[in-house]
Amino acid sequence: MDLVIPAFVAALRAAVGPDHLLWLPGVNAVIRDAEGRVLLHRRSDTGEWSLLSGILDPGEEPAAGTAREVEEETGIRVVVERLAGVTVSPEVRHPGGDRAQYLELVFACRPVDPHQVAHAADEESLEVGWFTPEALPPVRESVRKRIMLALADEPRAYFTPV
Repeated sequence: MDLVIPAFVAALRAAVGPDHLLWLPGVNAVIRDAEGRVLLHRRSDTGEWSLLSGILDPGEEPAAGTAREVEEETGIRVVVERLAGVTVSPEVRHPGGDRAQYLELVFACRPVDPHQVAHAADEESLEVGWFTPEALPPVRESVRKRIMLALADEPRAYFTPV
């Protein structure tokens, strides 16, 4: 299954073609429940376990975009508590051939209602699951790094210093 592409990205892609590298703002939610588990989803486009994430819409506030993405993908509402880090993804070539690189804003979140059940709520997720940090399913190293940034509970957001 192909990645769901926002309309504004599809318009950009139509104008520049698949071989032009797009630099896009991405948000990642590290959602921790009361037991300290982290919510992940298995992506329908790659089959990999990953954080709930997405591309911000033009003009969208990052925390609002994070909460929107989580609700769209899992059906649960979250409180976005803090910015945990700012990272840059490696360049990716999506299954359809489009090249992209993401400025990743990593947010620490918690469920609004601890009793609400997360589920694969849209076509972007095959399944969702809660995992302890010590027993994560296989994830990319960049995903593991973002999880650890949020779980470190540092008062300041991480970024690569110059």
